[in-house]
Amino acid sequence: MKILVLASGSKGNSTYIEYKNTKILIDIGISALSLDKKLKSIGIEVDELDAIFITHTHIDHVGGLKTFVKKHQVPIYLSKIMYDELEINFDNHIFVEEDKIIMNDIELNIIKTSHDTNDSMGFIIKGDKEVVYITDTGYINKKYFKDIYNKNIYIFESNHDLEMLIDGKYPHYLKQRILGDRGHLSNKDSSYYLSKLVGNNTSHIVLAHLSEDNNTEDKALESLDNALNKEKKKIDNIMVAKQKESILIEV
Repeated sequence: MKILVLASGSKGNSTYIEYKNTKILIDIGISALSLDKKLKSIGIEVDELDAIFITHTHIDHVGGLKTFVKKHQVPIYLSKIMYDELEINFDNHIFVEEDKIIMNDIELNIIKTSHDTNDSMGFIIKGDKEVVYITDTGYINKKYFKDIYNKNIYIFESNHDLEMLIDGKYPHYLKQRILGDRGHLSNKDSSYYLSKLVGNNTSHIVLAHLSEDNNTEDKALESLDNALNKEKKKIDNIMVAKQKESILIEV
């Protein structure tokens, strides 16, 4: 399995996943031109994609979609609620109506997330390895804990440091939005979840969607390290996804 986190952060998010002959993209929050260049860097043409899956309709996750659908016929998987929110007419959409999708060699299980939009989701992506992909959520419903326990790879939101956010320049309403159940996972929350979820099968953790204003890589990593130490767990490969640099994982 090959995973390329193309971009992660408040200015744009997109992740490429390949297993055997199946190639998918999660979100297209970067420009269609940037997507084309980043995929070509690993020898992939955009039209080789089997599907693009949308987590939710905020601009940092769909910013490149309007231009993309004018040029390409790659199927776009999203809920009808998301499609209506977008207010973009395109024919190559497929509505996600079930909790499981089989895409050639890959199986995707849907995790409903909690964000300040009318619908949002994360995924468990299964090939020979299993990837948990969760960003943009204020919390994770306990009913999913068993489903996302002890997976191989976690791409997981660690959006903000609580003190930096509270003491920072954001207006009060925005701080409350981020801190709420329909906001974003803090370093503390993310580290707690991950420390309980990872297990012997886990080889990689990618901390994703870090705030440029209210977080640092060091704070996110320190928080996770402390939480893992408390649970006496050690993960060899822990990385922080960046806005302008890609991260490649091959397992």
